[in-house]
Amino acid sequence: MNQADVSRLVSKLRFKINPTHRKLQNPKGPEGRINNLRETVTGLIKYERLEMNYHRADEARGYAERLISDAIRYGDCHKPTMEMANYWLLEKQLVHKLFKVLVPRYENHTISYTRMFKSSRFYPEGQFLKAILELRGNPYPPLNKSNQNNRNLIHNVLLDEAKKEYRIEKYSELAEKLSANTTPPETSTPFEDSKKTSTVSS
Repeated sequence: MNQADVSRLVSKLRFKINPTHRKLQNPKGPEGRINNLRETVTGLIKYERLEMNYHRADEARGYAERLISDAIRYGDCHKPTMEMANYWLLEKQLVHKLFKVLVPRYENHTISYTRMFKSSRFYPEGQFLKAILELRGNPYPPLNKSNQNNRNLIHNVLLDEAKKEYRIEKYSELAEKLSANTTPPETSTPFEDSKKTSTVSS
């Protein structure tokens, strides 16, 4: 049995989680905390990228990872997994997206299904840390800088051609200026000078 098959037997999240839950402040107590996390997990599955407070994003990430992991491991015919998906996803049409869209996307993944980036704080009320939580493989532009060779992308090809045309135009202008500045002045031979002198004297 290879490593991929063993990972299906052992449930393990592929990112570091806190040993204890975060104490997210909420006026409704633990019930309000869970409801906020359910809304966050629902929004993440629906929109695939969210920006929020860092602690809430970090706490909700673990629940989203566990939900996707169990969906891949057990499938949509496992009653406890369906009950968990029905509990965490407030919009029931997202249960279909979980099993029909996200499970095929991540079933061969060897890394975490989510990714989180620290975001800048809002000024001047920037008292809370901000983060961006997203699902891997989402349709949005990437947030991290890519060092891969992207020269074959259409916008890079157009920019390269525009640079070439600009250089050719500038080089031609420079060549014309140099040729105009280096044109030798008209000179006359001694025979022509004597001819001009005799013509004037006559």
